Amino acid sequence: MIILLLVVHILIAISLVGVILLQKSEGGALGMGGGGMSGFMTGRSTANLLTRTTAILAVLFMVTSLSLVWFSNRDRAPRSIIEEGAPPAPAAPVAPVAPPPQTPPAEPSQPSPPLAR
Repeated sequence: MIILLLVVHILIAISLVGVILLQKSEGGALGMGGGGMSGFMTGRSTANLLTRTTAILAVLFMVTSLSLVWFSNRDRAPRSIIEEGAPPAPAAPVAPVAPPPQTPPAEPSQPSPPLAR
């Protein structure tokens, strides 16, 4: 189910990018786009069609995104303390372990000779 939804999500994303790139630029960035386009993709009806298609694809993209998150998190265990209940109490208190006794270092019996220069 998740793989099918992921494939649909990717197809919606690709078509959303394509529809956005088909729209006419209103800013005239670098003088590209616009111009003398002729054919069936002209006029107001095309702008309305592309705007509606973009809105529909954006909604479908968001729905598939949320569905993918929901399906992937559905099988996880709860992490809330309230849902898990109280942690089990220890059976008996454990006494601390004392460190082993340390002996003081032995003093040298005679002084060390001076270092040669």
